[in-house]
Amino acid sequence: MLNYAITDRKLLHSQNDYRRKSLVDQAGRWATAGIDYIQVREKDLQAAEQVELTRRMMEAVRSVTGARTKVLVNSRADVAVAVGADGVHLTAAAGGLTPDQVRAVFAAAGLGEPVVSVSCHSLEEVRQAANARVDAILFGPVFGKVVDGTETIPGVGIEKLQAACLAANRCKVFALGGVTTSNAMTCVEAGATGVAGIRLFLSENTTEGK
Repeated sequence: MLNYAITDRKLLHSQNDYRRKSLVDQAGRWATAGIDYIQVREKDLQAAEQVELTRRMMEAVRSVTGARTKVLVNSRADVAVAVGADGVHLTAAAGGLTPDQVRAVFAAAGLGEPVVSVSCHSLEEVRQAANARVDAILFGPVFGKVVDGTETIPGVGIEKLQAACLAANRCKVFALGGVTTSNAMTCVEAGATGVAGIRLFLSENTTEGK
C-alpha cells in the first residue's frame, strides 16, 4: 500500500512562521517513515514563500538516506520548477493546467519527466486523467469530509472507489477523504493502490481532532 501525504501547516501545534519549520520537520519524518508522496498544499502563501518552504521541505526529505519520497507542489508548476520538485498536483477542473502543459514546462526548464497527480471526483474525471497518462489519481471523498465532527461532504463509498479503480485502468488510484488507519485496507481491497490524506499522516505535533 502506497501513502500520499498532503500538507496543511495550520493543523500544526505552533504559531505563525514557526509552523513552516514544523512542516519542514514533518517532511523529514515522513521521508524517514517511507511516505511515498508529499503534496505541498499551502495555497495561501505567495509564490516566493511557497518556493522557500518547498525548497526547505525537499532538503529535509533528501537528507534522509535512502528516502524514496517524491515531493509535489499543488497547482504551481512554476514553483515546482523553481525548486526542482519531483512534480505537480492538479485538479480536474476545467481551465486549470493540464498534465501535458506541466510536462512541457518541465521539459522547457531542462528537467526530467515530472510526476503528475490529479484530484478526481467522478468516473468521467478519472477516465480523462487516465487518458492524460497521469501518474496518480486521488479519488474521493470516499468516506466523506468531516469538519469538527460534522460531515460537510458525503462520501461516495467503497463501490464507487472500486469503479474508479477499474476506470483508471493501470493508473495508480489513491483513496482520499475520511481515510483512517482502520479503513485503509478496505480501500486497498477495493482496488486502490494506496491512501491519501492530511490528518491521516500527521504526527503528534498536530491539533486535536486528528
